[in-house]
Amino acid sequence: MADSKTSSLLQFALIFLVVYLGTNFVMRTFFSDTNGNGAPKSGVIVEPVSAKVKGEHEASIVIRNFTEETLRIPEHCPMPPFDVWRMEQGERVSLSAEETALPCIKLEDIAPGETVRYDLAPWKYSLFGEYATYQLALRAENLEDPLIASFSISEVGPMTRWFRTLVTKPLLNLLILIAAWTPGHNLGFSIILLTLIIKLILFFPTQHALEGQKKMQIIQPKIEALRSKYKNDPQRLNAETLKLWRQEKVNPFQSCLPMLLQFPVLIGLFYVIRDGSVLELSRHLLYEPHQDLAWQFGTNFLGMDLTRPNMFIFPPLLVVLQFLQMKLSFAINERKKTAKGAAQEKPKKKGKDTESMMQTQQKVMQYGLPLMIGVFAFQFPAAVSLYWGISTLFAIGQQLVVNREHLPGNRQRTH
Repeated sequence: MADSKTSSLLQFALIFLVVYLGTNFVMRTFFSDTNGNGAPKSGVIVEPVSAKVKGEHEASIVIRNFTEETLRIPEHCPMPPFDVWRMEQGERVSLSAEETALPCIKLEDIAPGETVRYDLAPWKYSLFGEYATYQLALRAENLEDPLIASFSISEVGPMTRWFRTLVTKPLLNLLILIAAWTPGHNLGFSIILLTLIIKLILFFPTQHALEGQKKMQIIQPKIEALRSKYKNDPQRLNAETLKLWRQEKVNPFQSCLPMLLQFPVLIGLFYVIRDGSVLELSRHLLYEPHQDLAWQFGTNFLGMDLTRPNMFIFPPLLVVLQFLQMKLSFAINERKKTAKGAAQEKPKKKGKDTESMMQTQQKVMQYGLPLMIGVFAFQFPAAVSLYWGISTLFAIGQQLVVNREHLPGNRQRTH
């Protein structure tokens, strides 16, 4: 009993550690107010969010005021609040722009201790449309010396180009086609319809993969018995495992190959929802008929602005939905564990370590993954959270169908 309590405590500590480290990484990445050595920052710091920006992505600058004086920012639109240069053969070429892809938003005065992130997306095509290195100097009335930040925009690799051509472009243009027929070209309804269409297209590959996972869970005790019996004879273990798979008509790759086929589509859909909601910044992904649309996405959905993170609804909702999905995916293992506990008061010590390790991994997935998704929901636009929620709801429905067919009690009733 004491060993069981100790094991449970260790498992909880491991789950807590995984979630804590992941959350801490996110907080350090997005909200850190210290230097890399842990010392408090001082003065005014101007730095790019990313020093290397992939082609067709947008750059952003972070300004941190660690002085006791407010930084007074003069009027600057239609230019950004920076002097901008492009580096050409070691020389700086001054740049200016009169037009923007999005309306120029004035950078307001920055109070002492304030950190501001300024998005350069409005000048994506007019100032930063070439692959080059750029330097920016912050314009502030009370700065004695210019503060220089630099970043480079580089061409994407062949894999990214192929991914955009085969996945991202078709999905974004399908989203536009759906939005053209929705009231007010609403982004929320369009995301729901697009997600359902993609999930229906991928229904049978996904179902095939889930069936394979459940079959593997059902025969897992037999595999563990083989591992215990032939632990000192790897060749015999492999032969007996293959024999067991043939007898049970189980293909271990059944759960992998369909997932590999649909994974690029799901990733592409994620990026389309995250980055494609602002059509002015997605010209490079639009087909010819959509280049000059007379409308934009309606981004208000149930009182939420889908282009901004929603702090109160989606994070807890996604945690609950993801937990339910993980709970259902491990339902067979849980049912077997309950039946095993009822059948014998003292479980055999043989294979106990392997079983304990699997239970720990299962708990990390079941509790750690939903919490991490909840943390990320604070960062992503609500459009991404809406997509993830609809996708998870659909996955829960599929998992219920598979569990109804494969849970031991249900199989006895159906046969």
